[in-house]
Amino acid sequence: MRQIVLPSDGNIAVRSEQENEDIDRAIALSLVEEHQNRKFVTDSETQLKEDEQLARAIQDSLNVESPPQYGYGNGNGNAYQGNLYQPVPVQFPMGYRICAGCNAEIGHGRFLNCLNAFWHPECFRCHACNLPISDYEFSVYGNYRYHKSCYKEQYHPKCDVCKYFIPTNPAGLIEYRAHPFWIQKYCPSHEHDGTPRCCSCERMEPRDTGYVALNDGRKLCLECLDSAVMDINQCQPLSLDILEFYESLNMRVEQHVPLLLVERQALNEAREGERNGHYHMPETRGLCLSEEQTVSRVVRRPRFGAGNQAMGMVTEPYKLTRRCEVTAILILFGLPRLLTGSILAHEMMHAWMRLKGFQHLSQDVEEGICQVLAYMWLESQLRTGSGSNVASSSASRASKRGARSPFERKLGEFFKHQIESDTSPVYGDGFRIGHRAVQKYGLQRTLDHIRMTGTFPY
Repeated sequence: MRQIVLPSDGNIAVRSEQENEDIDRAIALSLVEEHQNRKFVTDSETQLKEDEQLARAIQDSLNVESPPQYGYGNGNGNAYQGNLYQPVPVQFPMGYRICAGCNAEIGHGRFLNCLNAFWHPECFRCHACNLPISDYEFSVYGNYRYHKSCYKEQYHPKCDVCKYFIPTNPAGLIEYRAHPFWIQKYCPSHEHDGTPRCCSCERMEPRDTGYVALNDGRKLCLECLDSAVMDINQCQPLSLDILEFYESLNMRVEQHVPLLLVERQALNEAREGERNGHYHMPETRGLCLSEEQTVSRVVRRPRFGAGNQAMGMVTEPYKLTRRCEVTAILILFGLPRLLTGSILAHEMMHAWMRLKGFQHLSQDVEEGICQVLAYMWLESQLRTGSGSNVASSSASRASKRGARSPFERKLGEFFKHQIESDTSPVYGDGFRIGHRAVQKYGLQRTLDHIRMTGTFPY
């Protein structure tokens, strides 16, 4: 085949068949290349659009910072493992996911992807208030989810004194103080800001509760005030109870020992007048005197006026005359009956040993065995006061009060705890050694050993 082409100069040129085939082949290759280029451009545009959509979806899902760990601490620097998380709402067209809240299929629309599960936004609810959690952050405790505010209200400890949330320390942990027996939690600052304590149970005074102010500067909580011994008329039945307790142990006190209720100042002045003796710090609450002195005793209880202030208390001087080795026992007024009784039982043991001729005892032995008798009396009172028809004091025969209140029983356990956990070498270690000796050998054999050797048996 020949192809005739008219050149621009009008001359006719004749091409060979081979040349025509080469031209056809070149045209065909050019068309194929053009088609492929056009297809590549189309595919590239489609791919670009898909990549842009995917990038936008990824950007939406990662548009929140990684969830921070957040913890609330408790006393002594330990932390509640309450974590804060951030729910991530994501828009996906698929509808096969199952909501962890209602177990229904999640269709088209927004949902949350958190805690290794998917949720409808309205199904992701606070365990405390049961309202949906729509905040940027939320808290988790165990398997439960909380609003941050609900979590704080439920798990962040409040101060029992000022009633505010206990603040965090510089390390971010919640540090607080707690009474070892009552577990009263309070801010560390209250130990130095003048917050008063009850002179009996040692609890700090809450801001919304007024303690009773006694004339000598001490304060008494209302629960301890309920059974407080305020004058000598209330103390006499208690003195008889202690004497009966000693008789039940075959330790009768032969001589009459005057018992006086006094204020703090009078007790401290009498202590200074004694030549011998060891005194419990920081507060002396009882004293067995052997010297002749004149002390000021409480003869009429005070009234409590505005602001729970004590008013109208009557005191009088009392001359102590030495008729035997013991002139009197002084007890701090205004303490609960069980505490007053345990102090009296302690001081009565001093009197009994002096009257029986126990001499030259070391302080830890003498104070230790006196603490043992105080502890034994408390145990007897808590046993006899447990029944529903038992008097609160075997001494108060003229004024039966029925069973002890739960707080008074708790208070008795606290006074026992004070004796058991005393850290002083004289009162604390002396009690623990003496108590073990009495448990092992009995009280009478222990006392006989002390009389002969001046030490506890081992």
